[in-house]
Amino acid sequence: MTTPLLHVDGLSVEFPQRRQRLQALDGISFTLEAGEVLGFVGESGAGKSLTGAAIMGLLEPPGRITAGSITLEGRRIDGNAAGVRGREIGMIFQDPLTSLNPLRTVGDQLVETIQLHLNLPAEAAGARAAQLLEEVGIDPARRGAFPHEFSGGMRQRIVIALALAPEPKLIIADEPTTALDVSIQAQVLALLRRLCKERGAAVILITHDMGVIAETTDRVAVLYAGRLVEDGLTAAVIAAPRHPYTRGLMASTPNLDAVSVDTVLPQIPGSMPGLSALPDGCRFHPRCDVALPDCSRVAPVFAHGVACHKFAAEQKGEAADAG
Repeated sequence: MTTPLLHVDGLSVEFPQRRQRLQALDGISFTLEAGEVLGFVGESGAGKSLTGAAIMGLLEPPGRITAGSITLEGRRIDGNAAGVRGREIGMIFQDPLTSLNPLRTVGDQLVETIQLHLNLPAEAAGARAAQLLEEVGIDPARRGAFPHEFSGGMRQRIVIALALAPEPKLIIADEPTTALDVSIQAQVLALLRRLCKERGAAVILITHDMGVIAETTDRVAVLYAGRLVEDGLTAAVIAAPRHPYTRGLMASTPNLDAVSVDTVLPQIPGSMPGLSALPDGCRFHPRCDVALPDCSRVAPVFAHGVACHKFAAEQKGEAADAG
C-alpha cells in the first residue's frame, strides 16, 4: 500500500479551563491522497477550522493536541508543523486581507514568498510571480498595484497565487469564498481546483455549504460537535447520505431548479452544543428525529464511513435477513 499524502489518526484537541477541559475535537481520523480535494462540512462550531489549524500547527493557546497523530508523507508533523507550514502546506483564509500586507505591492509579496521558500534569485522570482498572476487570471502588468486596488475576488486570486507559490503538496482553504458573491465564488473555486489538480496538490476545503461541496470536492467529511460523523465519496454521500445530520444538511440546501418564492426549506431543529455542554452518547441525538435509546448513552463507533447507531442497526438487520 502506498503512503497517503496526509494521514490524521485519532486527533483530539482540548482547551483547558480553570475547572474543566473542553474537548473541541474527539478522535478525528481521515486520509488524503495527492491531488484529491476533500471537503470538511458542518455548522459553525463543528470543528472544521480547528482541524485545519491543528494540521497547520496554528492552534491558539491554551488549545493543544491531546491525542492522535498527523503525518505528511509518513512524517509526523503534529509536533513540528512550523517546519512544513508555507513550503509544504499552504493556507487560504476567508478574508484575503488577512493574508496580504496592505503596505506592499502584490508583486513584492509574491517575489518575497517565492524567494523565501524556493531560494530563487530576484529575476527568476519576478518571472515566477508574473507567471503565477497570469495563471490566476490577473494581468502581470498589475504587479505594482497594492491589495486595496483590487476587487475582493481578485484579492482572493492573489492569495491563491501566494499559497501556490512555494509549490506545496497540500492547500487548506478555510471558507475561501464566503465574502464573495455567488458568480465570483464559482470562478474562484473552479480556479483553485484546476490549479491544484494540474500541480498534483491536495486540497482540504472547509465550508458550511453543501452546494460548494457538491461542485468542488472528490470526497466529503461531515463533522459535528468535534466528531467525524460521515466520510465518503462526494457523489455517493450526496446521492445517499447515511447519517441523519448529513441528511439534514442536504435537506436544508436549496435546489434552484425546485425552489419557488413560497418554498420553505426544512431546518435541523436546535443548535450545535457548546463545548461546555456536550451531550453523552451521540452528540447529535438531541436534534435527531430517528434517535434510538442507545444514542443518548453510548457514542457510536465510526464504521463503514459513518458513526450512527441507527445505520448500524439497519445494517445488522439487513445482514440477518440475508443470512
